[in-house]
Amino acid sequence: MSADWPRVPLGEVLTLREPDVEVAPDQQYNFAGVYCFGRGAFVGRTKVGREFAYPRLTRLRAGNFVYPKLMAWEGAYALVPRECDGLVVSTEYPVFAINTNRLIPAFLEAYFKRASIWPEFGGVSTGTNVRRRRLNPADFLSYRFPLPPPAEQRRIMARVESVAGQIAEARRLREEATAEADELYGAIRFHIYEKLAEPRTPLGKVFHLVNGRGFKPSEWGSTGRRIIRIQNLKYPDAPFNYFDGVVAPQHLVQRGDVLFAWSGQIVSLGAHIWNQEESVLNQHIFRVVSKCDVLPRFAQEGLNALVTQMKRQVRGLEMFHIRKQELNRLPFPLPTVDEQWRIVAHLDALQAKADALRTLQSETATELDALLPAVLAKAFAGQL
Repeated sequence: MSADWPRVPLGEVLTLREPDVEVAPDQQYNFAGVYCFGRGAFVGRTKVGREFAYPRLTRLRAGNFVYPKLMAWEGAYALVPRECDGLVVSTEYPVFAINTNRLIPAFLEAYFKRASIWPEFGGVSTGTNVRRRRLNPADFLSYRFPLPPPAEQRRIMARVESVAGQIAEARRLREEATAEADELYGAIRFHIYEKLAEPRTPLGKVFHLVNGRGFKPSEWGSTGRRIIRIQNLKYPDAPFNYFDGVVAPQHLVQRGDVLFAWSGQIVSLGAHIWNQEESVLNQHIFRVVSKCDVLPRFAQEGLNALVTQMKRQVRGLEMFHIRKQELNRLPFPLPTVDEQWRIVAHLDALQAKADALRTLQSETATELDALLPAVLAKAFAGQL
């Protein structure tokens, strides 16, 4: 913190607002909330007065400052944005008006986005369990806050906002580059399969498509075999449901099997190779069983080339499904096994480059995430 800045109690520049909304049992109230870790306020649930026990609420105004007493130690501080203007919070959320003649609201907001200062408020919170400690407004207002002149605050925030804008632009470009890499890979794959000279064979003569079992939510458990749902194919870290009952052989999936998600969000359609333990297949996914000499990877990429074509034809839709009879009629190329190996090797090399780009972009994202806190630390050290 710059030694030249005076530190004043927050109570000199913030005024605690009193609850100003009388609760009626049959009245609806639109609530706001505050995220932890300096992520700001959000529009919450609508509740009827009889659903909660608070006799009075506080109506938020854009530019107010607010925090939940229980979560202040975890960085739940927010400058009220326009979209939360007019929403209400309970008395567990102290709300403050800012003296804008002395304190620029954005300067206060930036100060409380820094994780390094949150423990200072945890120390004055009351309660024996850290997760049940409350930061009382009186203790908050007694905190001595660094307060440079308003002109200096504006200068600092202009620098911070400039850097934040550059970080946001870098994130956008990074996301665009990743999306373009995925798009390029799909376009190259589609071109390869489209240009194959071999005659096309109806897909139903090349593969046997076995649909998964229709599970009821009441059959889900925490033991037994994993149930493969579409989310488990699209997101490797997604949690599994389990089934410990009897499973028909056609619904069992082994490592190396080709699976095809054929219904749901259009972004989730596609073929995958299962690389985990024996599991049971949920409905809306086909297990793709070859009737002739087709490499699993060639089958996967060929099916995904067909999906690329379908997505182009139905661009703009969010939900989509492909009926089995329609899928069985689609033309599928069937080159020799040697040619399949060559195509797969080429695509694997291309995929490795795309994966390397994603890794680099992920590392860049981590660096970007660390950049703004570093800039804020310099700002409040008087080094900007």
